[in-house]
Amino acid sequence: MNSSSQPVLLYGIPFSQPVRAVMWLMLHKRVPFKMVPVSPGSKNDGGSRSPAYLAKNPGGTIPTLEEPDTGFVLGESHAILCYLASRHGWDDLYPAEPRHRARVDWYLHYHHRNVRDASIALIAPKIRKDLNIPDVIVQGAQATFTRSLRALETGWLAQSRYLAGDRATLADLAAYCEIGQLQPRFTNVYDFEPFPNVRRWLDDMTRVDGHDDAHVVLKELGDISAEAPSMDAIRNANLRAMAVVKERVAAMGS
Repeated sequence: MNSSSQPVLLYGIPFSQPVRAVMWLMLHKRVPFKMVPVSPGSKNDGGSRSPAYLAKNPGGTIPTLEEPDTGFVLGESHAILCYLASRHGWDDLYPAEPRHRARVDWYLHYHHRNVRDASIALIAPKIRKDLNIPDVIVQGAQATFTRSLRALETGWLAQSRYLAGDRATLADLAAYCEIGQLQPRFTNVYDFEPFPNVRRWLDDMTRVDGHDDAHVVLKELGDISAEAPSMDAIRNANLRAMAVVKERVAAMGS
């Protein structure tokens, strides 16, 4: 991206795990971008189910990436991560060698109906009681997530320091944004004691550049294990996180 290009637009909110993964990647690589807040599930203006947003992303999900210079629009966090890495040649995070890249893709494909269930199992029931998620769904998600952590513990993270080798990749960014949110340092809703490899990996990931700025929203929200946060608390945490992103992006050009 040359200096005359307009910053890419990232639609979503920092509390969204998939949005945070894209935020983290661009902060890590110091790529200027602008956050455009979009409320997930809302049909009102500025919501992910509004006609204007659905015209960009028919699936109504967040995040969505838009390049103002070209009009190119892309949805789905993992597709965005891979596109940005491919476009900019970030082989450190998305290897060019086919087999190494395939290992990253392997985890990214696995993530959706396995590790991603952490949100259904442990976060959504706390903050979105309006969704009335049936107990059987929550219990199933809890079982799926725990099985997934065992797979990471005894498989991926037993064989290598990170999910796809000896350094962090897109796979780790995506995984951490889902798993890391549950830690005592953030929402504190899951006990990682039985998973030493996962705990070691979580600690390693906090040292990946951009981690703290990408996770301001969780630091602001804090422990929700005893009491669900109010919608005002979530809104304020998102606003603070977006302000920090704006500050960091402004500093990139200084």
